[in-house]
Amino acid sequence: MIFERALRRELMSTAGAVFTTLFTITLTVMLIKILGQAAGGQVSSQDVLALIGFQALNYMPVLLILTSFISVLLVVTRSYQDSEMVVWFACGLSLTRWIKPVLHFGWPIIVLTAVLSFVATPWANKESATFRERFEKRDDISRVAPGKFQESALANRIFFVEGISGDASKVKNIFVDTFNDGKNSVVVAKEGEMEFDKDGEKFVVMNKGRRYDGAPTQPDFQMIEFERYGLLVGNQSQVALGEQSVRALATWKLVLLNTNLTRGELLWRMALPIMALTLMLLAIPLSFVNPRAGRSIGLLVALLLFVVYSNTVSVFQSSVAQGRIPFMLGWWPVHVVVALIVVSQFYWRLKVNNRYHPAIVWGNIRRARKQKRQSS
Repeated sequence: MIFERALRRELMSTAGAVFTTLFTITLTVMLIKILGQAAGGQVSSQDVLALIGFQALNYMPVLLILTSFISVLLVVTRSYQDSEMVVWFACGLSLTRWIKPVLHFGWPIIVLTAVLSFVATPWANKESATFRERFEKRDDISRVAPGKFQESALANRIFFVEGISGDASKVKNIFVDTFNDGKNSVVVAKEGEMEFDKDGEKFVVMNKGRRYDGAPTQPDFQMIEFERYGLLVGNQSQVALGEQSVRALATWKLVLLNTNLTRGELLWRMALPIMALTLMLLAIPLSFVNPRAGRSIGLLVALLLFVVYSNTVSVFQSSVAQGRIPFMLGWWPVHVVVALIVVSQFYWRLKVNNRYHPAIVWGNIRRARKQKRQSS
């Protein structure tokens, strides 16, 4: 049908513009956040692009849901404003005839949202956690960027080195400020290198330097010159066994583990494709506007409904994760309520004798214009 093909083309072009806008805004926010973390020494500067990619995958399902919802809303609203819907209803066609082309447009988005939710997003979270954990496991000297002051992992030591070799085993022009038991100890040296003792502990051994203990104005101030000085910076034998987040677990592992946390995460992953479907259908009756009025209010109401829907799902997810409600009782009520809202909205718009029906509203407007011309 010509109408359906034209509608799908318009939906796809609108979706492209909406997704580009939303993705650009999200990418800008992520870039600022991750660059700030890299500047603060929380992540490696070399991992910034990879972390941005992982975060983009993490936000992609929500972006796709918003894109499909807003696209259908804008296209149907434009049809009302351009009086195309008046012609549609005058031909005896129902608003439900819009469901088929909208679903033709939306089913790839629903499938892609499901794939991202169940497969790609957990993988991205796992890789992002691996990158961050790998950086946290690095010893203090390895985390130092040449020419930049860097705080240690325990926040009790500040490093500065002028240069580092490619393998991070040798450094030159070292400055180390250590705060311990209420006292400062400053060590400066021309050069140093990494060494391991028999127990696997890692030291940076500095050559030709000085150590200053305390403040120069205090009577216990000491200055020591040394030819060789070792500073403990890590333990090779320690193994970090951080607990893996449930957001990084594969979906099949969530099903097998069957704990409160995994059930809550599974509820959220299941909710995303369902939200994509219900919101696209809700956008059809929700798009009604008076042709003589603006459409900003309708768009704001629709976005508010999306926020309420998403936050309500999050509340149920938290309740399941905390064990307050069982999973079988928590995953479906919100979607059923939204589905009932969709049905009631379609019924409201299709009820011919309803004074708010689009055809009735447009007829009243035409009669009012005609009476105004006759009276003048």
